[in-house]
Amino acid sequence: MSPLLRSVEEAGIHAMQLKRNPIQITPNDFFTGADKLRENFGKLVNCPTQQVAIIPSASYGLSTAIRNLPIDNGIKALVVADEFPSGYYSIEKWCRENGKHLVTVKPPSVTVSRGKDWNQGILDAIDPDTAVVVMSSIHWADGTMYDLKAIGQKCRENGALFIVDGTQSVGALPIDVQECRIDALVCAGYKWLMGPYSIGLAYYSEVFNNGEPLEESWMTRSNAQDFANLTKYVDSYSPGAGRYNVGEFSNFILVPMLNAAIVQILAWGVQNIQDYGETLARPMIRFFRENGFWVEEDDFRAKHLFGVMLPQGINREKLLLSLKEEQIYVSVRGEGIRISLHLFNTEEDVEALINAFRNILAENQ
Repeated sequence: MSPLLRSVEEAGIHAMQLKRNPIQITPNDFFTGADKLRENFGKLVNCPTQQVAIIPSASYGLSTAIRNLPIDNGIKALVVADEFPSGYYSIEKWCRENGKHLVTVKPPSVTVSRGKDWNQGILDAIDPDTAVVVMSSIHWADGTMYDLKAIGQKCRENGALFIVDGTQSVGALPIDVQECRIDALVCAGYKWLMGPYSIGLAYYSEVFNNGEPLEESWMTRSNAQDFANLTKYVDSYSPGAGRYNVGEFSNFILVPMLNAAIVQILAWGVQNIQDYGETLARPMIRFFRENGFWVEEDDFRAKHLFGVMLPQGINREKLLLSLKEEQIYVSVRGEGIRISLHLFNTEEDVEALINAFRNILAENQ
């Protein structure tokens, strides 16, 4: 989870105060705040506002896309090894129910050129039999970067759809859904979008414009803004991805909070966030490599989030306890640990982390 920016906290407090007297919330407000949020997310990932939906979670957004996959354009679906569970469960169920074969593309069992070879393995696995590729924008456990542009192009050439879970990078690593030919991009809001929990955003390309939403909300119908005539029932939905908005998507507290966060990210510049992480991490990466830790090669490693494999003899639980005592917090993912960096981190933070690791190494000599 990201920390909550003061501007985001203030937006939430102001929104809660409005509910003290709900006559301050007008019928227009059911849509205007959500539209502004969708517009700003569109700026972040380069897509039209109309193709953005507000979702409560990444799993909701992934299920929406996968539920609406065509079933006649391929016999297999691709995922990468150790994909985040929400994506895996959704596509595994779709394959099981529709007689498709689920193929997992594993990383090579090497430490040199691992990211490059893994990307090549994904590209090699995409062929005319591929119905869909479902994967995260970077690997959630170790930060391995995928060449989304090349993967998206290969999908397009073979008639496969490309569904990406951007939760682990969108907001800290630039992404362009047009350039990468992404058909659906799903993002939880509480990580790199710097927002609150239980709200997220999704881009759905025009491929999904006639699909079936997970729920039937009055707010996603074409006449939703005509409060006086809501019971004049219509079959048509809001245009674009509007049909996929979660019920009560106006969320008068969470929507302004997430919007405030994205406004700040746009002001900072996503590339600046990534560049800052790269600069900050350099002494840390150098220390790890000089002392027998494994870190993915620079060209295939996200700079805001990456995994570290410990050398033999280092007790991970003891290491985590030592880091916690120094008020340094990392994540446990697979056999290694995952480190995350953002603008709130400093050179002093990195120095403290290096010193903590150095002390562990000294105790094991």
